[in-house]
Amino acid sequence: MRPRWRGRYPGVVTFPVVGMVGGGQLARMTHEAGIPLGIRFKLLSDTPLDSAAQVVSDVVIGDYRDLDTLREFARGCDVITFDHEHVPTEHLRALEADGIPVRPGPDALVHAQDKGVMRARLDAIGVPCPRHRIVTDPADVAAFAAEGLAEGAEGDGFPVVLKTVRGGYDGKGVWVVDSVEEAADPFRAGVPVLAEEKVDYVRELAADVVRSPHGQAVAYPVVESQQVGGVCDTVIAPAPGLDGSLALRAEEMALRIAKELDVVGHLAVELFEIRHADGSPGVLVNELAMRPHNSGHWSMDGAITSQFANHVRAVLDLPLGDPRPRAKWTVMVNVLGGDYPDMYSAYLHCMARDPQLKIHMYGKDVKPGRKVGHVNTYGDDLDDVLERARHAAGYLRGTITE
Repeated sequence: MRPRWRGRYPGVVTFPVVGMVGGGQLARMTHEAGIPLGIRFKLLSDTPLDSAAQVVSDVVIGDYRDLDTLREFARGCDVITFDHEHVPTEHLRALEADGIPVRPGPDALVHAQDKGVMRARLDAIGVPCPRHRIVTDPADVAAFAAEGLAEGAEGDGFPVVLKTVRGGYDGKGVWVVDSVEEAADPFRAGVPVLAEEKVDYVRELAADVVRSPHGQAVAYPVVESQQVGGVCDTVIAPAPGLDGSLALRAEEMALRIAKELDVVGHLAVELFEIRHADGSPGVLVNELAMRPHNSGHWSMDGAITSQFANHVRAVLDLPLGDPRPRAKWTVMVNVLGGDYPDMYSAYLHCMARDPQLKIHMYGKDVKPGRKVGHVNTYGDDLDDVLERARHAAGYLRGTITE
C-alpha cells in the first residue's frame, strides 16, 4: 500500500498520484495544472503519440475498455479520473469494488455516458430540457415529431434531432432530420436512439462548475459558446448581454445538478438560451460533460483558478480555488487544422502582433478540421478581444495571411 498523507507532518512525505484515463488534450492540460502543486500523474493512453502521452512521464499504453488493463493501471494510483466519458460503467464499478477512488464515480458518470439516462434523471429532478423520448424506428420518429405539433397546426413536426444515446461527441452521433426517410441512419448503429425537439434557441451557453467529494462547489461565469459545424469555435466569458437573473439561475441549476448527481470534479452543463411564449428568458439543458470541457478553456488565462486546476483539487478533495475572472472579457477560439501543417512558423507574426496573446497547442498532427490547439485573449473591450483571438486562430490555421 502507498503511504497516505495524514496530519501536517506525516512520517513519510508523499504527494498523491492521479491516474488519468485518456491521453487527449484535456489530460495534457490537467497534468499541466498539477505540476505547480507537485502532483504526480499516471496516464492510460491509446498510443505514445497522444497529446498527453507526449508530456506525462508515467505512461501506460493500453485499452481502457479492458478491465484487466484498467486494474493494472490503477495500481499505485491514489485516485482515477478521466479526459473522456467512454470507460464502460461496469468497469468503473469493479474498480470501486477493488477500493480504488473513481472521480467522478460511475453512478454520476453514467449521466454523461448515456443521454437517455441523463434525460430521465434531469426530468426527475425538475431540470428543464427539450421535449424528448427514446424512439425505436423511423416510424416512431415520425410519431414523436407529430406529438410536438400544436392542436390544429399544419405540418408533420419535422425537423427532429436524433442522438445515439452513447458514444457521440463534437457533433458525431447527432442528426437533424427533416423527414421519416432521413431518420433511418441513426438506427444503423445498433444502439438506442434519443429523439429531441429542434429547439429554436437564441444562442448556446455553458455553465461550468466544480464539486469536491465533501460537497464544496464553485461556479464559473456562464459563457457563450459559438459552434461551427457542430464543433465549438468560440467561447466568450462571461456571456455578453446575459440577463443577470438568468445567469444566476443557470449557475444555480448547474450546481444543483452536480449535487443531485453526486458529481466530483468538473461538470459542464451545455445550455440553450430561449425565449418563452411571454417573451421571458429561459434556459434548457442540452448536454452534460463530467470532465474539463472546451467551454472552460478560457479559464486557463482568464480566471483566478482554471477549470483544470480546480478539477485536480476536486478529485484529490483539496479546497477549491477562486473561479472569478481576472479580466472583464476573455475570449477563447479553437485552432483547427487547415492546409498549413507548420503552425510554429506563424508564432512570429501572432506573438509580435499581440504580446498578450496566449497560445495553447496540443502536440497533434495537423489535419483539416481537427482541434489542434486554442488561443485566449482578454481585455476591457469585447470587440477588440474577439478580433485578436479570431485573427490569431485564423493566422495559425492559414485562413488569414496578414
